[in-house]
Amino acid sequence: MANFMANTFEIGPVQVGAEKLFLIAGPCVIESESHARTMADAIQKITSDLHIPYIFKASFDKANRTSVKSFRGPGLHEGARILKAIAASTGLPVLTDVHEADQCAAVAEAVDVLQIPAFLCRQTDLLVAAGRTGRAVNIKKGQFVAPWDMQYPVEKLRSTGNERVFLTERGASFGYNNLVVDFRSLPVMRKLAPVVFDGTHSVQQPSAAHGVSGGQPEFIPLLARAAVAAGVDGLFLEVHDNPAEAKSDGANALDLKHLKPLLETLLAIHQAVR
Repeated sequence: MANFMANTFEIGPVQVGAEKLFLIAGPCVIESESHARTMADAIQKITSDLHIPYIFKASFDKANRTSVKSFRGPGLHEGARILKAIAASTGLPVLTDVHEADQCAAVAEAVDVLQIPAFLCRQTDLLVAAGRTGRAVNIKKGQFVAPWDMQYPVEKLRSTGNERVFLTERGASFGYNNLVVDFRSLPVMRKLAPVVFDGTHSVQQPSAAHGVSGGQPEFIPLLARAAVAAGVDGLFLEVHDNPAEAKSDGANALDLKHLKPLLETLLAIHQAVR
């Protein structure tokens, strides 16, 4: 396996790979402009109080839902407009998914980080198009990919000359409708690039609830604590103010009311293990 050093870089005021824990958080999907803005403001207030660098996230299109009936979001053009408006009004860096190579240039005009979904982490054209934008790129490790094999997506992206890449662990498929996290993957992938742990998708139960995903959100704090103790660079959390009514991934989302106490615990762990 190639032995890359985890590089450091900046996404606006957020330093990636610099031993300062940062947070990527927001609703799974843009449900409305007002809801996305409400979530951005609420999470920004919490992270500002705790001095945690923060990147807002939300998807403009959930193109890989189980059922054709699932809510997908406002689409590329309206979604990009909303994300750009949130970035302008809050000053926050913003992250969103891209699913097709021809989306990358347009989305890069609106956001600071392009995210490659786990199912698409080996798609060469998508990785190269994302890299060529010059934006930071978060590659989610596929549920079916060994951590050491993430060197190949990283190499594809870096072939464009873009070194601003980080990786996110979100669990590995374990039989049907279940995911598990092998925490050995975190130091393995950190030899390739900075690493973020996704504490909410890791408790997802894919397609387990009659055409939608189930989840076990009660385990989010446990897994997040273990990941910070293992030395990750950042945390990824899908956060919602009413998970029971969320239009996507509510079953594995963290309730907004639990975010601040969880972050306080994670900061203490991070300080202890540094």
